[in-house]
Amino acid sequence: MVGTETANAPSSEGRRGRRRRSSNASAPNPFPQKPFCQPRHVYSPIEAISADELESIHQASLTVLEEIGIDFLHEEAKAMLKAAGADIEANGDRVRMDRGLVESLIAKAPEKFTVHARNPAHNIELGGDRIAFSCVASAPNAVDRDKGRRPGNQEDYRNFLKLAQHFNIIHCLMGYPVEPVDLHASTRHLDCIADMIRLTEKVFHIYSLGQERNQDGLELTRIAMGLSEAEFRKTPSVVSVINTSSPLRLDTPMLQGIIEMARTGQVSVLTPFTLAGAMAPVTVTGALVLQNAEALAGIAFAQLVNPGAPTMYGGFTSNVDMKSGSPAFGTPEYMKAALVSGQLARRYKIPFRSSGVCAANTVDYQAALETTLSEWGAVSGGAHLIKHAAGWLEGGLSAGFEKFITDVDLLQMLAEYLTPLDVSPEALALEAIEDVGPGGHFFATQHTQDRYKDAFYAPVVSDWRNYETWEEAGSPVAYDKANQLYKDALNAYQQPSLDLAIDEELTAFIAKRKEEGGAPTDF
Repeated sequence: MVGTETANAPSSEGRRGRRRRSSNASAPNPFPQKPFCQPRHVYSPIEAISADELESIHQASLTVLEEIGIDFLHEEAKAMLKAAGADIEANGDRVRMDRGLVESLIAKAPEKFTVHARNPAHNIELGGDRIAFSCVASAPNAVDRDKGRRPGNQEDYRNFLKLAQHFNIIHCLMGYPVEPVDLHASTRHLDCIADMIRLTEKVFHIYSLGQERNQDGLELTRIAMGLSEAEFRKTPSVVSVINTSSPLRLDTPMLQGIIEMARTGQVSVLTPFTLAGAMAPVTVTGALVLQNAEALAGIAFAQLVNPGAPTMYGGFTSNVDMKSGSPAFGTPEYMKAALVSGQLARRYKIPFRSSGVCAANTVDYQAALETTLSEWGAVSGGAHLIKHAAGWLEGGLSAGFEKFITDVDLLQMLAEYLTPLDVSPEALALEAIEDVGPGGHFFATQHTQDRYKDAFYAPVVSDWRNYETWEEAGSPVAYDKANQLYKDALNAYQQPSLDLAIDEELTAFIAKRKEEGGAPTDF
């Protein structure tokens, strides 16, 4: 089993001690914020269905895997499964797994583990009672008020990385916030991973889009961490999300990704994209049966590749608009699915991934409502990793700069909500109550004076001024303020230092891989 220990993690001073310093070290910080720290689940997760009902979903999922089967589009994967006792359809891709085989394999998955960042202060724990928030990932477009909606590019990509590094409430980067399509697809992954390493010092993600990209991403991560190959295999340091092709298919790149990640002891997040009414049954429970079957198939295979490999149970079940077929997010159905997904993950003792998402096209009431509801479903469902938690718009087709800021405000409020109440004698305030007595006020008490500066959460975007003062200021709305605040955050960004020897090794590896042509593409 991969460990939860921090042994073998590189020191914050780098492998050889020579550091590349930030070029913006003296910039003012307009966002007083708490230190980097993962919130904890201090409230019990909601149990949306009974134990018997949960068991019915579990058993139905095993029936799907045992009797209907799932397609594995990968010859090595099928050979490994056949050797383990699975039934492989002759001259085909259909794999049927006995329920006993599935249950024995998923039991090998670790209940929690630490993922190491190149700055150990930004390590994250996945599992237990910890929560990690990640920003938007994989959007093909970027959008803000000034430039409008445009195809993803490296400048916007780098700016999102800077925002993710700047805000302590963003604990990791689970993908490229926006896809920089101005970089050629064969070498884009090299430049993007290098940017994540150089512009941030948080845990990041590599895509499973073919063996070459996986292996390049793993090697770049190993170099960044300053680890030997043997140390790297014992030190989870990078994550890849593995999406099934619903219904009931795992394709070649995803399976190769599971193999590469599991063999090197790195983290796979098995996440079916099951939209009720489209790629999954129209009932939420039917969609959950399909989600669960697909997730268990991927997790079981990862454990077959390397028993104890760090894996996560990903839930991304939502519904579609039955009028248009478009995905819907932050719906009541999405929330229910998140709650039950969390119950299933807890049943298997596997860390749970969910998402903070919406279908809104701009920063408006719909965006706030749907994002809040999806975040609430994720937190209430006991999620350990909440992906797309800052900046997601348009059902994932756009990454929004203003939306990033409004979401940061929401996440900080959630973190404050998850901070346990202080019930110390001082917090109970009996002396202050006695001093004021009946009919008085507490503004001037020493108890208030000692605490007023940080007694309550101070919002980033919300405007608490009275109407007249707000009107005199030009009647600004949240979108206006968020537009300015994201620019202020970029100005305040400080690039983290990086060991110069590691930087040189990264540069040399990237140059070598580019000379070799990078990864194959269809271009």
